[in-house]
Amino acid sequence: MAVAAGLHWEVSGPEDGAPLLLSSGLGGSASYWGPNLSALAATHRVITYDHRGTGRSDRALPVSVKVDDLAGDMMAVLDAAGAGKASVLGHAAGGIAALALALNAPDRVDRLVIVNGWSRPDPHFLRCFETRLALLRKAGTEAYLRAQPIFLYPANWISAHHAELEAELPHQMAQFPGAETMEKRIAALAAFDIDARLNEIDAPALVVTSRDDILVPSSAGDRLAYGLPNALKLEFESGGHACNVTEAQEFNRIIPAWLAGERRKES
Repeated sequence: MAVAAGLHWEVSGPEDGAPLLLSSGLGGSASYWGPNLSALAATHRVITYDHRGTGRSDRALPVSVKVDDLAGDMMAVLDAAGAGKASVLGHAAGGIAALALALNAPDRVDRLVIVNGWSRPDPHFLRCFETRLALLRKAGTEAYLRAQPIFLYPANWISAHHAELEAELPHQMAQFPGAETMEKRIAALAAFDIDARLNEIDAPALVVTSRDDILVPSSAGDRLAYGLPNALKLEFESGGHACNVTEAQEFNRIIPAWLAGERRKES
């Protein structure tokens, strides 16, 4: 493990593997990719990191945060890892940061995998963000974290994994980045809009959506896939917002193959 520009990052997989940067969603922690890391690192040199303001990275954030700032942090990690060009797999916040990176520094991006991302603000996820912030402001951190699985996972999956989720809660409480940080990060995500610029992103892209995502409507991913000139769409019938976790076996089968060059028709 190492630190660059205040960002905690690590590398897994073969030294000579093609570089692959993983970027997580709103929570920002590299640990989010636990169910996928081994499968991806079997064929790629996988770079993981904690977003600025979260996890083991520098907790200080500027007065305001933009998605372009998240993309800049991606470049800092790639520079530190000696990866001139890499594929990027991003979930939600990490996915839109990857899109910003592809716009700002196209020479640094090989392929993109965007999981439950978007190209412009959507009324539904803005409503969800407002609801989550209201919980955080008025009911506190524990209420916010207890509600979090509702936005991430399908109901049946939550029921089946209740004990695990309860066991994770004390750790999440201890590692919570704070209300101010979450306010700034959510504001950045809510303001992100590159809808008119999607045709500028030439990198091959796989847009992953879930029909039962309760946070980001699959229609947002449909729009993203339609607007990107070199994109394919992979749709999970179920899996929720965190489909790479809930449908890890299928995700781990498809994504490494696509990154390695295989093409999969829209599913």
